[in-house]
Amino acid sequence: MHFLDQAKIYVRSGEGGPGAVSFRREKYIEYGGPDGGNGGKGGDIVFECIAGLNTLIDFRYTQHFRAPRGSGGSGSNRTGAGGKDLVIRVPLGTQVLSEDREEVLIDFTEVGQREVLFRGGDGGRGNASYKTSTNRTPRQHGTGWPFGEAWVWLRLKLLADAGLVGLPNAGKSTFINQVTNAQAKVGEYAFTTTRPQLGVVRHKQREFVVADIPGLIQGAADGAGIGDRFLGHIERCRVLLHLVDANDADVAESYRIVRDELENYGEGLTDKRVIVALNKIDMLDPELIAALSAELAEASGAEVMAISGASGAGVEAVLDQLIEAIGPAPGAAKELAEGEEPVAWSPL
Repeated sequence: MHFLDQAKIYVRSGEGGPGAVSFRREKYIEYGGPDGGNGGKGGDIVFECIAGLNTLIDFRYTQHFRAPRGSGGSGSNRTGAGGKDLVIRVPLGTQVLSEDREEVLIDFTEVGQREVLFRGGDGGRGNASYKTSTNRTPRQHGTGWPFGEAWVWLRLKLLADAGLVGLPNAGKSTFINQVTNAQAKVGEYAFTTTRPQLGVVRHKQREFVVADIPGLIQGAADGAGIGDRFLGHIERCRVLLHLVDANDADVAESYRIVRDELENYGEGLTDKRVIVALNKIDMLDPELIAALSAELAEASGAEVMAISGASGAGVEAVLDQLIEAIGPAPGAAKELAEGEEPVAWSPL
């Protein structure tokens, strides 16, 4: 399945059906008069967040969405049928943006979330509703209320607990393959990762999601390399794991390049907790590892963890740090205070 995280679509709700102009004229019926029914309501444009999707590729081939209009009213005071709502299903983490991308209209953060973007137009009034004591035979009717329409952007921001950042070939794909069942492409050249990867880590009876994004290079904020468009997928991460290749000529400079690009991107990425790891230490001697770790610690101002994504050395300690930074799992049982008795569950 191809990965697509942005799509532009046209949506239009249904127009209300027209009211009817009708008069009751039946033999042997003492009273006649207007009996035109109202028109039916047009269909709504509804977005629904569902599980099992992680791409917007479907919207590359279907870009126009129009809800059906309401049916017209008819005689005998019969209201027209309403148009069916048009439900557009999107992956978890999707945002609906205005055409100029300046306003977030809807943000889907929970599976099952349903939001109405445009309500269908109400049906027009039939002539029966215009009848008064002085207007016994009204011939006017409503034509139905208009629809809502717009071009909108869909943007997918994958929801993950931890995000991997670093220069190309920092070992991010190797790391995510080591700790999850993901099968990210690994190669001895830059930009082997061209789209975000998600993996589920199971460690010490905990599960959390890790996102691997394409590597950043200097000038990524201005479009260099693959650019910074995929940074949106780690905006909602609770913690970032910054991997630095121990084989780089200057590990401190490698760290600063990525941090500068995160700062240029904004959106609070530099305010997140960051765990710094010196990767690919399996071929280095302990003395050199200590020297590089000290140099990286001075540049980052944080404790540096020495790891090897290929051999697994130091990975367990990094996972422990990630779990601590992510915090308790949603719905985790609350610890009882000293002397507090557990409350038994009861359906009543």
